Amino acid sequence: MIGNYKNILIGIDGSKEAEYALKKGVEIAKRNQAKLHLVNIIDSRAYAVLDSYNLTDEQRNAEQFAKSLLEGYKEAETAGVSDVNLMVEYGSPKTAITGDIAKQVEADLIICGATGLNAVERFLVGSVTNAIVRTANCDVLVVHPPYLED
Repeated sequence: MIGNYKNILIGIDGSKEAEYALKKGVEIAKRNQAKLHLVNIIDSRAYAVLDSYNLTDEQRNAEQFAKSLLEGYKEAETAGVSDVNLMVEYGSPKTAITGDIAKQVEADLIICGATGLNAVERFLVGSVTNAIVRTANCDVLVVHPPYLED
């Protein structure tokens, strides 16, 4: 059946757009009785530049922040989604989401916000959302924030 999703992957980066993507994902998951996979990618490229330093503390802090960020999105379970998987991964968000992670969770839908937190990177090398749309092997839903009417 078209549009019957079982595994929905949502990239969470702490932005308002990610919150809107989660809300839309919860609606779709409830209609389809699907599993939600919420993932935060710790961009390991930032650590590669500074690899001469002892980064274990910084990496631990980043991982703790990512875990606490995802825990804040556990509201999906109280909103009626029975199966929510929280994931913290390292890598490039542009390739990790549609690569190993989507395969690992057998994603048949990826939901992401139209924009995220990093406007500078989007300007220089293109957005994570654009990369997901171009490289995903499943459906992709790009969620735009609601606009206030005058």
